[in-house]
Amino acid sequence: MAPINNNVQINNNEHPPKYKVTIVGSGNWGSVASKLIASNTLKLSSFHDEVKMWVFEETLPSGEKLTDVINQTNENVKYLPGIKLGRNVVADPDLVNAVRDANMLVFVTPHQFMEGICKKLIGNIRSDAQAISLIKGMEVKKEGPCMISTLISQQLGVNCCVLMGANIANEIAVEKFSEATVGYRGNREIAENWVQLFSTSYFMVSACQDVEGVELCGTLKNVVAIAAGFVDGLDMGNNTKAAIMRIGLREMKGLSKLLFSSVKDSTFFESCGVADLITTCLGGRNRKCAEAFAKNGGKRSFDELEAEMLQGQKLQGVSTAKEVYEVLKHKGWLEMFPLFTTVHEICTGRLPPTAIVEYSEHKPKFPVAVSPTTFQ
Repeated sequence: MAPINNNVQINNNEHPPKYKVTIVGSGNWGSVASKLIASNTLKLSSFHDEVKMWVFEETLPSGEKLTDVINQTNENVKYLPGIKLGRNVVADPDLVNAVRDANMLVFVTPHQFMEGICKKLIGNIRSDAQAISLIKGMEVKKEGPCMISTLISQQLGVNCCVLMGANIANEIAVEKFSEATVGYRGNREIAENWVQLFSTSYFMVSACQDVEGVELCGTLKNVVAIAAGFVDGLDMGNNTKAAIMRIGLREMKGLSKLLFSSVKDSTFFESCGVADLITTCLGGRNRKCAEAFAKNGGKRSFDELEAEMLQGQKLQGVSTAKEVYEVLKHKGWLEMFPLFTTVHEICTGRLPPTAIVEYSEHKPKFPVAVSPTTFQ
């Protein structure tokens, strides 16, 4: 494990060095993040104008390389068509080259790819680098769940904040008003740098000293969104959907506090909490694919639906439901979290989609709002 640098670089010269930003990821949300950041680096004197964006290289149907098209048109024609990213965004297919000069690293890729990305970056980033994760998900290891921000910190030896919120990317891309929450640990100054980098007139960002709480909200709400999609696909109505969202929020809070005693109740009332849960259950890719899954009676796999409906984007909810299930099973907590358990069992075909409302007949063995020490 590399030593973690929690300090902002201090320079007593009259002109301190500028921050240089690289975005690791270029999907739908990564491209929107690059637009937000690029608009601010041009305005803020403490940042270099240029924003590098690492692109996993793809060949488009035209035969052109995605990176070349982004740099020629200033547009990610595959994952965010019709939106200009900013002339100061430079796409780079070489991961190590993209991060080489950066001291502010923004990670925004599907969570299942992060361990491999970190391994490639070990020894290839600046010693004064700071990181932020926009990634929803967790790694499940023998010793328990590992949040993506923790993975980044441990593998790369950098301080890692998180940014989560009610953020459907396509709406932010067309500058509809939205909010987000930066979760940080000890250094408020680092958090304020990230708030400054992302904030615009239509994207309001606030800071919250609760990395695990903010990150778990962003992770677990995708599982609840799968449940909401099942409800929509079965045409069960708004009352049922509201009930599922309430129960889902209760399980999000209960599991978060069991896993990390530091998680604050107030975090669930930030944008990363209840607001993100609401917007994800009303829109978003997880709800959309789960609705199609339920309409087909579970006869079409999520892999098939993802390939057909998302044009290369990745579902997070199904894989996160599996990871959460593994944690619950390992801890002996399955009966405490019937909604999370049922979502996974529907996704894997063990139960039909209609079971999303039948699980409630089996009351939780223990209340989920308990002391984190109760079951250790």
